Amino acid sequence: MLIGMDWKILAYCVGFYVCHVVVSSLHRRGNFTAAVYEHQVILNPNPSVPLSRQSALKHMKKNLDIYEEQVALAAKQGAQLIVFPEDGIHGFNFTRQSIEPYLERIPDPKSIKWSPCLNPGRFPNTEVLHRLSCMAKTNRIYVVANMPDRQDCLPRDPHCPPDGRYQFNTDVVFSDDGTIVARYHKQNLYFEAAFDTPVDYEYVIFDTSFAGPFGIFTCFDILFYEPAVTLIEKFKLKQIVFPTAWMNQLPLLSAIQIQRSFASAFGLNLLAANIHQTDLDMTGSGIYTPSHSLYHYDMDSHNGRLLVATIPVISDSSNDDTLVDNWHLISSRTLNMAKTNNLQFCDNEFEECSGHFPSQDPFMKPFHALMMYDNYTFTPLLAAKGNVAVCDGSLCCHLSYERSPPSSELYALGAFNGLHVVHGTYYLEVCALVKCPGSHWHSCGGGTIHASSALNFHLWGNFTTRFIFPQILASEMQLHIPDKMGWEKTNFFMTKSNMSAGLITAALYGRVYEKDKGPDDKP
Repeated sequence: MLIGMDWKILAYCVGFYVCHVVVSSLHRRGNFTAAVYEHQVILNPNPSVPLSRQSALKHMKKNLDIYEEQVALAAKQGAQLIVFPEDGIHGFNFTRQSIEPYLERIPDPKSIKWSPCLNPGRFPNTEVLHRLSCMAKTNRIYVVANMPDRQDCLPRDPHCPPDGRYQFNTDVVFSDDGTIVARYHKQNLYFEAAFDTPVDYEYVIFDTSFAGPFGIFTCFDILFYEPAVTLIEKFKLKQIVFPTAWMNQLPLLSAIQIQRSFASAFGLNLLAANIHQTDLDMTGSGIYTPSHSLYHYDMDSHNGRLLVATIPVISDSSNDDTLVDNWHLISSRTLNMAKTNNLQFCDNEFEECSGHFPSQDPFMKPFHALMMYDNYTFTPLLAAKGNVAVCDGSLCCHLSYERSPPSSELYALGAFNGLHVVHGTYYLEVCALVKCPGSHWHSCGGGTIHASSALNFHLWGNFTTRFIFPQILASEMQLHIPDKMGWEKTNFFMTKSNMSAGLITAALYGRVYEKDKGPDDKP
């Protein structure tokens, strides 16, 4: 499924697996053409069994052959940069020992300038780097790929592993002349026994002539402050490339939800390439601007997909009211409360309004259910329209809503304020309106992709964090963008009306980064 429903676009498709869109911009600051490729990776069937170097190269060649085809296709459509997914060349589920024949030493481009295509003999055992470099040089395109890196270390290094080498999950960027211009070692590993965590945070930026500077980080990094938020805020970046191997988790953390909400929250362009591996719930790639999306989500086929889009360059000096340039700049003067479709929202004082919501049913009390492994407090939506509120500790979430057409579908408003500890540890403040997949309230919190009830809504909460990621997901995995969002006094809100599809999830996903830390974490 290729979706670009929220763009006013000129679209044309080439064959079945390629689509190109052009985004028109009234505030033109220059455009560039980007590509991302969602790759159906060819896996090693026995990743825990060590291979010879030649066998590992034979395996990787199968994926690199596909990369080469896609680079050429993207370049023919005018793409100036292409992003490939995490683990796309070698696969995953390796041990520390079995990944060894896949490793190549990637030199630090800050100290060594090198084009593997022009000088392949400079470093030994760098066949993959050579192949990628030549793809970039031949097609005159920047190439972003992910591969395993080896960096030898000495015993005097107190962090050196016992086998005398660091092994990193690594993104590498080649300029359009084949030179390595960036190398990033993934910081936040996700059950990756083959790799080491870098000792120091890495803030990696590469410059381009067509769009200025880009930042880069990988997959699970997107949920954490380091290095992603520091990279964006300290260095004022507005373009990010994002290789990922993301397993979808509904109703809050599908790949396209987190990608879309991240671009909206920070007001930037995000180029996200995911693995396509449906048996592991891996799909979801896209090219996102602050207010538009071209994305791919497909759990039915076993094919890769190339997306190409021409989008506006965002500069730090951009002054466009459609962008959320910085969390500090969200202003209630341009994001006012309003009456929408005869549904009364609170106009000014949240405190006065929120304390007088009429109960829909005096016998229906808030209930608890697991959502994304966290114990949410829910309150049901029992009427066709109304106002509800629910709290978890100090976090209180409020909703004004009207649903249509009338249906038997169950919806609930949930709140969670606490430390998430399953498959990662991070502190959340979340207000989420979700469709319950079953016919009983205990199903609330489970995942579904089908809904028929369109809702007009106004959702807000008294968040303590400024890092809030707004997301609206509709039936059949369609992304929507809030009509309005921002701060009103101490509350963050978003509003949406006239949805074209049934609502699956509308959430304000808050991250309280400073509460993530344990006693052994870095400062």
